[in-house]
Amino acid sequence: MKIAIVEDDINMRKSLEIAMSDYKEFEIVTFKNAVDALKKLDDSYDLVITDINMPKMDGMEFVKELNGRYEVIIMTGNATLSRAIDSIHLGVKDFLLKPFDIDTLIEAIKREETIQKVQKTAPKTKKKMDDFLGSSKSLDKVISIASKAAKTDASILLLGESGVGKEVFASFIHKNSPRAKKPFVAINMAAIPENLIESELFGFEKGAFTDAQEAKAGQFELANGGTLFLDEIGEMPYSVQAKLLRALQEKEVRRLGASKSTKIDIRVISATNANLDTKITQGEFREDLYYRLNTIPLNIPPLRERKDEILDIANAMVEQNCVKYGFEIKTFSDEATNELLNYNWPGNIRELLSVVERSVILSENQEIQIDELFLEIRK
Repeated sequence: MKIAIVEDDINMRKSLEIAMSDYKEFEIVTFKNAVDALKKLDDSYDLVITDINMPKMDGMEFVKELNGRYEVIIMTGNATLSRAIDSIHLGVKDFLLKPFDIDTLIEAIKREETIQKVQKTAPKTKKKMDDFLGSSKSLDKVISIASKAAKTDASILLLGESGVGKEVFASFIHKNSPRAKKPFVAINMAAIPENLIESELFGFEKGAFTDAQEAKAGQFELANGGTLFLDEIGEMPYSVQAKLLRALQEKEVRRLGASKSTKIDIRVISATNANLDTKITQGEFREDLYYRLNTIPLNIPPLRERKDEILDIANAMVEQNCVKYGFEIKTFSDEATNELLNYNWPGNIRELLSVVERSVILSENQEIQIDELFLEIRK
């Protein structure tokens, strides 16, 4: 297993090199900063272990730049809950607090090594689980338009029922765009209290309001150079919509409490399960913002209209969850398979993922039975 360790503190770096030299099964390469690491990392590496507080580029920005190409373990002496949560959102596998003993680090590495070995030996399914796209005929036209739109900077509005995979589509578009190596930042309008949306989007300076103990960049700045995904855009307060429109038109944002604006270069993808035409008529959504966001509309069909996709996703998720929980790979019985195909899936892909994960956990044998889907309860 080849491991890159990124640590700016020379004493810590040397200590790790010496301690890890006893473990001949690991090939260790160290870097003094993230910038140097990015220049040298290639497909031969299996794992990246990085500090957070470093000059030139901090660990969180480094992880964003890696863009999911490597599994990552973070080590830090200045841990906060928000940083831990942010690292989880970025896909970091482990979060080690300094000082830690070498056994703790080795245990984390071996956990990751075990997962990678299981993933390599598990049977391969046809479905790519990083996007859920490609196996449904009803999606062909939508995917074709998305692929063409991805190569441009045109604003895209994703439409469809809750749970159909709008964020998955947004990620697919980003990964197939010229901005793929830059950040993909997703924010759900419905999940943020109305009084915090403006500061979350645009950021704030220290002292801008009572609780502003330090300056914070907003989601626009964090997405600079990449893609900003605005989910549930129909839930954005009317009072904030004018500021969003201005940011998109002027290509700049101003933090709360700041005297100057910051130039931004982002691609915006929005999504909603609401009828924006109705919201416009009712005075709840700005018509000019709607046209700014809706250069290319993509209507994602519900899962009940994508029956030929269900088994590919379900089987791939069984494999993924078996790896996740350390089970031998399971399969669906014929009766369970028929039930998956006949069920109406009102919660769409989100519901399917939940049903599959639960059935993997609760099934007692290698074959998942129809009663272990618990779909009768849902009906």
